[in-house]
Amino acid sequence: MTRPRTTRLRRPLLAGTTIVAALAVTAGLVAAASEPAKAATKPRLSLIAATTSLTLTSWKEDPGVHLDLGTYLTAEGTPLELKVTRKSYKDPVTITQTVYEGGTAKAKKLPGGTVKDFSGLPGFVRITVTDKAGKKVLSRAEDFCPNNASGRVRPDAPATSKYPESCPTNPFTLGSVWGVEKGWAANTYGGSYSEPVQLGAGTYTAKVEVAKKYRDLFGIADKPATVKLTVEERSFEDEPMSRSAAAGEHGGHGAAHDAPTAHAGHGPGHAPTPAQAAAPVTSGAGPTYNVGHGPLTAAPPALPWALKKEQAVRSTRVGDASGQTDGSRRAPALRPLSKRPAGKPSVPDVPKPDLRSLPAYGIVVSDGEQDVPGKDYLAFSANVWNAGPAQLVVDGFRSLGKAKMDAYQYFYDAEGKQVGYTPTGTMEWDPRPGHMHWHFTDFASYRLLKADKKEAVRSGKEAFCLANTDAIDYTVKNANWHPYNTDLATACGEENSISVREVLDVGSGDTYSQDLPGQSFDITGVPNGTYYIQVLANPEKRLKETDLDNNSALRKIVLGGKPGKRTVTVPPHDLVNAG
Repeated sequence: MTRPRTTRLRRPLLAGTTIVAALAVTAGLVAAASEPAKAATKPRLSLIAATTSLTLTSWKEDPGVHLDLGTYLTAEGTPLELKVTRKSYKDPVTITQTVYEGGTAKAKKLPGGTVKDFSGLPGFVRITVTDKAGKKVLSRAEDFCPNNASGRVRPDAPATSKYPESCPTNPFTLGSVWGVEKGWAANTYGGSYSEPVQLGAGTYTAKVEVAKKYRDLFGIADKPATVKLTVEERSFEDEPMSRSAAAGEHGGHGAAHDAPTAHAGHGPGHAPTPAQAAAPVTSGAGPTYNVGHGPLTAAPPALPWALKKEQAVRSTRVGDASGQTDGSRRAPALRPLSKRPAGKPSVPDVPKPDLRSLPAYGIVVSDGEQDVPGKDYLAFSANVWNAGPAQLVVDGFRSLGKAKMDAYQYFYDAEGKQVGYTPTGTMEWDPRPGHMHWHFTDFASYRLLKADKKEAVRSGKEAFCLANTDAIDYTVKNANWHPYNTDLATACGEENSISVREVLDVGSGDTYSQDLPGQSFDITGVPNGTYYIQVLANPEKRLKETDLDNNSALRKIVLGGKPGKRTVTVPPHDLVNAG
């Protein structure tokens, strides 16, 4: 069962007047006054059910049903808005609610321990299922991510929801905003993060109720929703649809909660937004612009000429003299650019991005590839994010007939008007399957440092297709809660592109998984002991930023074992225990 697809309004390129208006609620938060004030106005929240009866399918080849029962939390009067933050990785996650006093937004601190991470409100609802004899057969709690704007509940509600479309899952997230827009509904089901349950064919009654602590906290009435269930058992072999189509009906309740998608070296990422999911697949006749350049389309399939070219270059060594790149080598030296935009390059005194690195995570030892016997590689995921207050905007311009583009960083004033640009390197076409896009060189580098912080091994990965895969801190100034290029299907152009725009939005980061030889660290000959994985943004300082002193992040590890059977121990990073 899937959600109806909806189209949201396109966001402007920079954090100008539209984004400022959209974020006015957050920007207007102020400390509560110490003197007595008028009673705070809170949203009127209700638990509702879209239907009183529902049929669920359990497939013989993949038994189990997902308890997406069509129950929703709705908000009226004012939105439900929650701000979730931590000061540092040494501090616990805290949560505040936006309330209103005399029309002014204020932050109300919620009890400590309400949340432990950024994935949602734990145990928000309880689902109890009884069989036709009234016997309880299931009782389970479901966490709730409010950021799944499922639709409006009345025609005069705001046309769009201003809140983000998912709750972040990156272990090093720093800040998030959750919300249910007034007049909107958010599904209470945990989506693909919720395990299916085993229910035999038959009829049942499901009762869904908000946990008492949340009813008390948010003033939700104690009115459970009841849904009559019919469970049918079917087989893929008996259906005219394919297994994948059947799995689509069986597997979840919408983009906002779908499991993160892996992308050609990119990390967790996000599932496509409803607008992206609804976009048609095209043959790829021109460049794909990510922001402010019209609707997005899904990534085109590999065409025969592309596959043929890919086969011709697969055996090419990384960074050889052919001029091809697999995106896994060091960026070339900055050279005179052959294709310049009109006008004179300049770096104006306007807000600029602030690139910051997160500590590495997902750290494992592997053999890299099955055909590399006796080799030990240290694989990991790394994220560089933009703390703002301005987007990182890099445009590439084709040197006609070449597999390279000249890259420029662009700058904008507070109204979103382009006021300057400067050369910042190159973009190169990556023809490999799973890539098929333009990489911007010299965005980040990765090093394995010894205990004394001296370099032991360096990854060859320094060329990237920029995409907003992770919401790292949506509480920073000018954070864009609806970035478009959230995966490689919406970013980085095509082989026949004449130009490409790559954007890292404020508040978002780009995760890459370094799990291939040339990207991961070859530790075959590295002695056992304590090391640090360094993630370094903007290593050559070519990109113009507000601060160059916060570009490095270190993650401590301990290597052990024997050649061919190396081990890695990853101590917690302060309060974050995510290896």
